[in-house]
Amino acid sequence: MKKSIAIISFLFYSLVLTAQTTQYPQGLKAGDKAPDFTLKEESGKNISLNELLKTGEVVLVFYRGQWCPHCNKHLSRLNDSLQLIKDKGANVVAITPEVQENISKTIKKTKAVFPVLFDDGMKVMEAYKVNFKVDDKTVEKYKGYGIDFDKANGSNGATLPVPATYIVGKNGLIKQVFFNTDYTKRPSVQQILDNL
Repeated sequence: MKKSIAIISFLFYSLVLTAQTTQYPQGLKAGDKAPDFTLKEESGKNISLNELLKTGEVVLVFYRGQWCPHCNKHLSRLNDSLQLIKDKGANVVAITPEVQENISKTIKKTKAVFPVLFDDGMKVMEAYKVNFKVDDKTVEKYKGYGIDFDKANGSNGATLPVPATYIVGKNGLIKQVFFNTDYTKRPSVQQILDNL
């Protein structure tokens, strides 16, 4: 337990220290058209934003990986409150740079029953302006703690998303954006519900 806390603290401070040199993206804004996408979920089924929007609004979550405790906590909370979100007429979809094997680990850890999608080539993350390249120094530090981005993300390598959440209206426009380069800051379920 103490080792886990030490690792999390180290990772947090190492990212804070490199934040001055990392060029973070700015993300899309409320009122922007949400780029459509089609990605495969764990079962192999294609998930399309436009198809989801036919049934309601979409809570679109970008997360870093199964190795990130903040991501796992956020996805778990969304899953625990999924019925409340559905009662508002919305769907939840999570997108990650991590390969399918690690998505399976995320689903096991968080018990997520909503689609969790692999963004091979980071095309969706680029379209939503959330992806950034992790600097070499931080990559090496993470390796020291057993996190190898090449193994975790396959061909996506050392590229991560800002863990942003977009609420997309049925008209395909972004209604609300939760975007913070501090990966420890995530919207609460109540904030999401208030904006649906």
